[in-house]
Amino acid sequence: MIEYCLVIVSCILVIDTMRVYVKVIPKSSKNKIEKISDEEYKVWLTALPIEGKANKSLIEKLADYFNVSKSNVEIVGGKTSKIKIVDILGK
Repeated sequence: MIEYCLVIVSCILVIDTMRVYVKVIPKSSKNKIEKISDEEYKVWLTALPIEGKANKSLIEKLADYFNVSKSNVEIVGGKTSKIKIVDILGK
């Protein structure tokens, strides 16, 4: 008689996520990021808040600031507001 043993190995990949709250000031004369606290930032953008241009610029600037790829930065709340909730993956 042949016995079989089935072993199931499960792996859970945990990616650290940091949630930050960002106040965006579009149409500024320069791009700038100011840390208010560990979870709060103020960001000045030269981009206009038209057709998602400011949101795209915000993702680019935050990716550079936190040294992650743009795909690891996601606006999860406030896409049409000046105050946004942003998740940074890998932090």
